Amino acid sequence: MTSDKSQLLNALHIDRPAQPAIQRRSTWSVALIGAVAAAALAGGTWFAIQQGALTTSISSVLPQQAQAVRIAVARSLATGDAPAAGALLEATGYVVARRSATVGPKIAGKLSDVLIEEGMHVEAGQVIAHLDDSNARAALAQAKATFDQAQTTADDARPTFERSQTELAKQLIARAAFDTAKATFDQTQTALEVARTTLAVAQQNEDDTVVVAPFAGVVTVKAAQAGEIISPQAAGAGFTRTGVATIVDMDSLEVDVDVNENFINRVRPDQPVTVTLNAYPDWRIPGHVIAVVPTADRSKATLPVRVAFDSKDPRILPELGARVAFLAAVKKPKAAAPAGVSVPPEAIVGDGDQSAVFVVEDGRAERRAVKLGARTAEGQIVLSGVSDGESVAVAGVDKLTDGAKVKIEQ
Repeated sequence: MTSDKSQLLNALHIDRPAQPAIQRRSTWSVALIGAVAAAALAGGTWFAIQQGALTTSISSVLPQQAQAVRIAVARSLATGDAPAAGALLEATGYVVARRSATVGPKIAGKLSDVLIEEGMHVEAGQVIAHLDDSNARAALAQAKATFDQAQTTADDARPTFERSQTELAKQLIARAAFDTAKATFDQTQTALEVARTTLAVAQQNEDDTVVVAPFAGVVTVKAAQAGEIISPQAAGAGFTRTGVATIVDMDSLEVDVDVNENFINRVRPDQPVTVTLNAYPDWRIPGHVIAVVPTADRSKATLPVRVAFDSKDPRILPELGARVAFLAAVKKPKAAAPAGVSVPPEAIVGDGDQSAVFVVEDGRAERRAVKLGARTAEGQIVLSGVSDGESVAVAGVDKLTDGAKVKIEQ
């Protein structure tokens, strides 16, 4: 009975698979999956590295686009120069030429040719036009013939007069006969002198058909063309011209400004000024006061002041509008170190200790830290970081980076 129960219990027993074998198979599966994932990650990393290297290689081969910039040249300040003083007052006016002339002939006539154009430089005595001289040449030929005839008559009368003198001394002729010979001789001499003067006038009229420049300068106005009638006395008479051209001596340019009479006590001869032309608002031109004209305009309550330029420049032209800043005199130290260089304020990037400029050299922009000084009428003073004569970028600096390739715009 007992054995039968044992058999029944054994029949009800459920056999389970060996657990260690299942665990060993799971461990190998996890390891295989991990190895595949690691290989995929390593492959992706290698591909990414290769792609990055390829991109870098392509970037290094492709040409870098140059950034367009405008430049200015840093200029050193003279030893001992102090920053420019503030303006005592400002006044407006115009550039004028103290030496200017409308050139024309001395006589009336028709122009046969005009040898100049606007903007041409001429020298003193240079021929600029010719009048038709056919009448003048005819008058000159007639005067020469009259002179030759008078000369012949005078030469023929001289021996007769001299013989009469000799005969009168020997009392061979009467006094009346001598007086007649002398009168005839005097008339021939007078006629000869008149003929000589007429010839000189005719020659001068011929010379006056040539119009020449009275001084060296630049032609600013061409007022007549070949074929037109020119007459110096024809002012307001229809279409007759009074001059051929206007010539301006560019070395005589200055600025005429009107200063309010309430502030004229701040202006004196030789006072330093800076002139700004309306056409070039960023250009400060040094100058000085020539004179305060001693007359006032009661309608405007101003006095005219003449201002000279300290340096000449072809950009300075007559009739340009100008603004003059009258400066206070500043005593210069006897021994002072150079105060750095001056650059346009637009060249500075950053501020304070982070200020820098981009120096342009060999088609590249180099960023340099600079130490700033005062800002004057001439520009921003840079105490260190930039040398005299180096070129700095003044436009497009916000897009520049250190070492960037640049192209210079005029």
